[in-house]
Amino acid sequence: MPNEYIFDYSAVLIAAVLAFGTIFLLLFLSGLLAPRQPSRAKGTVYECGMLPIGSYWSQYHVRYYLFAILFMIFDVEIVFLFPWAVVLKELGSFAFNEMLVFVSILLVGLLYAWKKGVLEWK
Repeated sequence: MPNEYIFDYSAVLIAAVLAFGTIFLLLFLSGLLAPRQPSRAKGTVYECGMLPIGSYWSQYHVRYYLFAILFMIFDVEIVFLFPWAVVLKELGSFAFNEMLVFVSILLVGLLYAWKKGVLEWK
């Protein structure tokens, strides 16, 4: 039985090795064959065809990153909800109850973020 289990996933392992090998080969070839002609003009910051005024570095507030992370978390939740909704009748009430637990955990997280003021855009 363990040999059959390994055999079932051998195609996934081969595909992953080939994918990573291709990525590293292409990165190596790109670094080897790419033309390099650095100059001061290429190193300047470019913004809408105009020369930059002031410092090119600016710091963003952490709330923007928190907002983006929360968006991604709830976006991924939707990815799990659609397949579950399609097969809900076949799965029965146990799956419904489990999804209620999953959604309620996410709701508690959303309420916590709301209480902390992460969702306020200033």
